[in-house]
Amino acid sequence: MANLSQEMHEQNTSMIGKMIAYLLRHLQQGIGSLGDLWRTPFTSVMTILVLGISLTLPATLHMFVKNAKAISEQWDSASEINVFLKLSVTDKAAKNLVQRIRLYPEVAEVKYISANQALEEFKRLSGFGQALEYLSTNPLPATILVTPTKRASQAQAAGELLQKLENEKEVAQGKLDLEWLTRLEAVTELIEDIVLGIASLLCLSVVLIIGNTIRLAILNQRDAIAVMKLVGATDSFIQRPFLYSGVWYGVLGGMVAVLCVEMLAIYLTGSLAKLTDLYQSSFMLQGLDGSEMLLLIGAAVSLGLAGSYLSVRKHIRAIEPTAD
Repeated sequence: MANLSQEMHEQNTSMIGKMIAYLLRHLQQGIGSLGDLWRTPFTSVMTILVLGISLTLPATLHMFVKNAKAISEQWDSASEINVFLKLSVTDKAAKNLVQRIRLYPEVAEVKYISANQALEEFKRLSGFGQALEYLSTNPLPATILVTPTKRASQAQAAGELLQKLENEKEVAQGKLDLEWLTRLEAVTELIEDIVLGIASLLCLSVVLIIGNTIRLAILNQRDAIAVMKLVGATDSFIQRPFLYSGVWYGVLGGMVAVLCVEMLAIYLTGSLAKLTDLYQSSFMLQGLDGSEMLLLIGAAVSLGLAGSYLSVRKHIRAIEPTAD
């Protein structure tokens, strides 16, 4: 039993030692690949800037879409449905209807305007106050202004709410301008599709740029790679520093993209402030939050790793030592 325990202990110790050696080897090659980037500063900086600027455009468009959605949500929450009641509806019946509408889960706010209040407001705004005094009866119906909740303010949900209100027996007609809501949603969806298309093309270009950069680095070290293979180095061992180079390109390029997007957000905030002041309103442009920054850097790392992987799989395998 003692010998068995000792053997198990030795196996565990050996396994831990191998894992530590494996991690140290990766760490050493990762730091070494960063040194390789440093030894070719012009090529490295140009590649990093191209990668960062390529990712800045879709990230900036995403920021604009996010802010556009925030604005549209504010507009949607302010949209109202005008519910016109039948002329025969009494004031008591109208108030009972208001209480029922308040219980709708899709309704955020309800405002009741009686027929007399509507007539007085029409007199004040139309300029025909004296002429309207000769009317024997009030031609205007009582009106209920219904403000939907944010969820119910979307075009389809607002249309369903309008239909539900018109089914009430006291209601003569409901009115909601759905065209601008539909157009706003269509424009937002179009921008999202454009962002997705541009992002896909730029991501492909980033992969090709990184792949070409790694390819040139491999060709520059062709003789050294051939010697390493001659002394028994495996393809995976030779590929590893180049893969780490792609990761470093992604990390640094992603940081450049984050910096560019934040600088654009700061610059555009001043211009938007001047525009919103003209309309006596305020709007603060939202930049990328922490999770979006990490996602952008992670996407850049993934693209850098993909480009370097495609390049090393093809070109390192093609290099074989030749006997002189």
